[in-house]
Amino acid sequence: MGLCYAPDCNHTNKNACKMFKFPTDVTLMKKWEKLLRSDRTPTKFSVVCSCHFKNGEKENLPTIFDHNHLKLFKFSSPEKPKRKNIDPNEVLAVNLVSESINASSNISSQVESSSNILQAENYFLKQEITMLQTKLQNLKLSFGIEHIQENNKLLLMYTGLPQIGLFNKLFDLLNQFDIAYYSNWEVQKISKENQLLLCLMKLKLNLLHEDLAVRFGISSSSITNIFLTWLDALHYVLFENMLLKRFPSSAKNETCMPSAFSSFTNCRIVLDCTEVYTAVPTRLDKQRATYSSYKHRNTLKGLVGVSPNGTITFLSKLYGGNTSDKKIVERSNVLNVVQAGDLILADKGFLISDILPAGVSLNIPPFLVQSQFTVEEINRTTAIARARIHVERAIQRIKIFKILHSIPAKFRPNASKIFQVCGCLANFNFPLLKELEPMYNL
Repeated sequence: MGLCYAPDCNHTNKNACKMFKFPTDVTLMKKWEKLLRSDRTPTKFSVVCSCHFKNGEKENLPTIFDHNHLKLFKFSSPEKPKRKNIDPNEVLAVNLVSESINASSNISSQVESSSNILQAENYFLKQEITMLQTKLQNLKLSFGIEHIQENNKLLLMYTGLPQIGLFNKLFDLLNQFDIAYYSNWEVQKISKENQLLLCLMKLKLNLLHEDLAVRFGISSSSITNIFLTWLDALHYVLFENMLLKRFPSSAKNETCMPSAFSSFTNCRIVLDCTEVYTAVPTRLDKQRATYSSYKHRNTLKGLVGVSPNGTITFLSKLYGGNTSDKKIVERSNVLNVVQAGDLILADKGFLISDILPAGVSLNIPPFLVQSQFTVEEINRTTAIARARIHVERAIQRIKIFKILHSIPAKFRPNASKIFQVCGCLANFNFPLLKELEPMYNL
């Protein structure tokens, strides 16, 4: 509610009087306009104060104004007025004075009316400006961590992290280091928390840079700069300073050994390879090196190692899809982290017995030599499969990061970092084995 619509009134909603809107009935609204005698057309915001209504009630018509207060009915004597002689000069003087007063009153009324109109117009213009500013702000409103921090399902969908506490811990960990931006210029338009969110969203959902640019209100070049910058930061903190340097010992594994490993209590690591699609390289030698006869497409291949409790403890670089499992094990240096007495569980394709360190044993499913497996071989195969299933489930957790569904050519130089960071982030999820959840919640 604002300034009273009546031309001769400057009351607002701050006064003691009430404010009434114009009636919706067209006929009644026309009566109000006629009584109010305004040269303006009322709007949906126009109001009339209760001072212009008899008894201050809206049920009556607005009839009380300065311009008609002299026309109110007054009691006069019914007696016939007596004639008296009036001096013509006196009549002329009275008329002149009256005309002068009326003229002055009209000018004052016009000035006051113009001032009220300007005040009303100023009020409504301010309202319109405020409304437009709000719309503009909503259009400029960018996506941020504050939009999803209260909803764990949304947080998991956008980042792969199940709780906001993990996001905050990860950011605090990264914020301890100086961030060196990939393009040598720092992005300041969005906060560092949202820059980390952007990087995680790219890894988890593999959104187009144009899409992320619209969501965060920045340019596509800034998206590339932020993504590669925070990818390096995540790789340095999570992979180089944590995963590589904290390979669990046999004693550590024994403290959380699941029942599926009851037959392999000395197991140190379970190995398996996985492949991710990539764009076809332009060079023929690169095409030949990345072509996978198993997937019948150009792929990149990496080695994943998990401890018996399902935690990812080793991630190799990505090699061409044509590279054998044995060659990847040899190049990845995974054998440098095992010791004499350790057991490695793997699939049939890992024919690595001849390159194992002294005292390290390998357990893989038996090959079918005769027409059928023996009972002992079947039991052995079943036991290995029950234990090996955890590495496959861990790989599935890595693959929920959609950027690994198909790595484009422009990110092929960063493919190994992307793969290793996604593997580290997969460890932030809840335990793979339900029997270990109480232990993790301590």
